[in-house]
Amino acid sequence: MHLKGNFVFIVLLFILFLFWQNLENKKNLQNSKNVQNVKQIEIPNSGFIDNLVKNEKITVKTDVFKMLINIYGDIDEVDLLVYPKTLYSKIPFRLLETQRDFIYQAQSGFVGYNGPDNPLNNKGVRPVYKIDKKFFELKENQNVLIIPMIFIDSNNIIYKKTYIIKRGKYSIDIKYTVQNPTLNNISVAIFGQLKQSIILPKERDVNNSNFALKTYRGAAFSSYENSYQKYSISDIENKNLNFNTKGGWIAFLQQYFATAWVPPNNENNTFYSIYLDNKYIIVGYKSESTIIPSNSIFDYSSTLWVGPEIQSEMAKVASHLDLTVDYGWLWFISQPMFKLLKIIQNYVSNWGISIIIITFIVRGVMYPLTKAQYISMAKMRLLQPKIIEIRERFSNDKQRISQEIIAMYKIEKVNPLGGCLPLIIQMPIFLALYYMLMGSVELRHASFFGWINDLSAQDPYYILPMLMGFTMFIIQRMSPVTVTEPMQKKIVTYMPIIFIIFFLWFPSGLVLYYIISNFVTIIQQQFIYRSLEKSGLHDCGKK
Repeated sequence: MHLKGNFVFIVLLFILFLFWQNLENKKNLQNSKNVQNVKQIEIPNSGFIDNLVKNEKITVKTDVFKMLINIYGDIDEVDLLVYPKTLYSKIPFRLLETQRDFIYQAQSGFVGYNGPDNPLNNKGVRPVYKIDKKFFELKENQNVLIIPMIFIDSNNIIYKKTYIIKRGKYSIDIKYTVQNPTLNNISVAIFGQLKQSIILPKERDVNNSNFALKTYRGAAFSSYENSYQKYSISDIENKNLNFNTKGGWIAFLQQYFATAWVPPNNENNTFYSIYLDNKYIIVGYKSESTIIPSNSIFDYSSTLWVGPEIQSEMAKVASHLDLTVDYGWLWFISQPMFKLLKIIQNYVSNWGISIIIITFIVRGVMYPLTKAQYISMAKMRLLQPKIIEIRERFSNDKQRISQEIIAMYKIEKVNPLGGCLPLIIQMPIFLALYYMLMGSVELRHASFFGWINDLSAQDPYYILPMLMGFTMFIIQRMSPVTVTEPMQKKIVTYMPIIFIIFFLWFPSGLVLYYIISNFVTIIQQQFIYRSLEKSGLHDCGKK
């Protein structure tokens, strides 16, 4: 395949990739035994809380987030203090939120037969916890912040929920304690769930403005059988999750950030989802019911991750939780590429320069294949007169033309597909970098220099796409021409313009990679052509 034909091939592949990505996000789980009826899951599913409760929230502030907890012990709001809402904004990014037009909460509590959060108990009213103060702050000399909340029911059974937050951590430990002073046994289970409105406010919908920057929003879980499995909003609408597993986690994902409940790794839990009133999505877990004897105490602990998808930290919280940074089907390329990029970044302190360096590394590793590509192109160039002669001689017999050309290739030891191999290898790298830019929170708002303030977003002035088109034009002028059909010539001529338009919406980091890759191509092309001229294939670079 000729170098110019590669451009068309890349465009077609990327369009197919975008279509495939959209279809993948709508795909249902193949493991049907995990999808059953959810009626037996008795958990609270209340919607917006009234103004009275809204005004009685507990404020928690640490070095990484500010959090609001309501009187039911649920987390209503989380601001990530280290991550701005938008580029250069002084307003922190709000992950969890409770407003009239949008709800995203982390709820938890006690269900089971005697659980106060069971809708069948307390006339459906959830327990109101008592707490000593309304404001908790992690001081400079503190490493751990403890927020205890207590509810005592009419039988003097004490239910205690304690939030344990550590400095610099986005994982929150929640300890549940039940003290049964009665003469009877009681049965209690623990639940943790995430509730989110189906319709996003405009400012939260990152998929609304750019077709090239589509990202996944929906649920995901890890179980004993599946390390990582997406379960989209459309999946939940069609059929709810309800299955038992040991350990694991269940989460709600969006670009760069995640909220996940992690129950104890050594206990069985039921993972479930609910499509509520066509307004909300609920995903969560419920522990097995535990019999608490008279005059005894029951303890249970779980973890809530609420923050950026930092792979190294998430892997410490739970097995496979780092897989929420979803690099798609090219994860085996994206993951090592990101690790290498991060190592380079530690030395150069600039993600844009890191992308440039990794481009040189990739193209350097691929140089033997690139050289083979140009040699194949040069030989194909020299064989063009013979191919034209064969076509003229057997113009009425297409099968004979194919046979003669194939025979000539064998005699001349030319592989007509030899020019495709570097592209076939480079295209997955290109797509893997796309996944990496879209999924790695470290590259969110990562600046390069000058006007490039966010490598994960499109170039605001479209300078990089224009530069990329210019490098493509240079490569075209340097490459031998084998296209003779007028329409194909026009397509090849206008291909840089088509690519400029196509790349206008791509992340700046991805366009930067392609520009540097084109510059390397220009350098390698000149070097290889000169060596081929010395070896006798001097015609390969002439037009």
